[in-house]
Amino acid sequence: MKKNTACQKPAIAIAAFLLLLSAASLFFLLAEKEETSCAADIFQNGILIRTILLDDIHEPDTFTVEGENGCVNEIEVRPGSIAIISADCPDKLCVHQGFISDSRLPITCLPNRLVIRLRPVSDSPGNAAAPDAVTY
Repeated sequence: MKKNTACQKPAIAIAAFLLLLSAASLFFLLAEKEETSCAADIFQNGILIRTILLDDIHEPDTFTVEGENGCVNEIEVRPGSIAIISADCPDKLCVHQGFISDSRLPITCLPNRLVIRLRPVSDSPGNAAAPDAVTY
């Protein structure tokens, strides 16, 4: 019984190309990005309540954000990173996320409606509030 090798060669080439493409995509997604400085925007109920420049922090600092219905989140800021260290929400997923230092994934506490998002700070003051491709 003969194997049909004419059909196997293009399939192997396509599979190799897709594997190479997915490996390159994964590399670019996970590669460290050089962000000169970051700002942490803290939102509650969709309203910006505080912005912290992480490069201006030299000592760890802790503060509390109180929301509606008595919900409380305790936030710690360290040089270059930020985290929710205590929350009164039932699942505490925001606390288990730990410290973040890049803008890939925000910290979100859904029961308390709190979001901490890091963004790179531009060097020129005129571009600080410019929308990016996601928010435009």
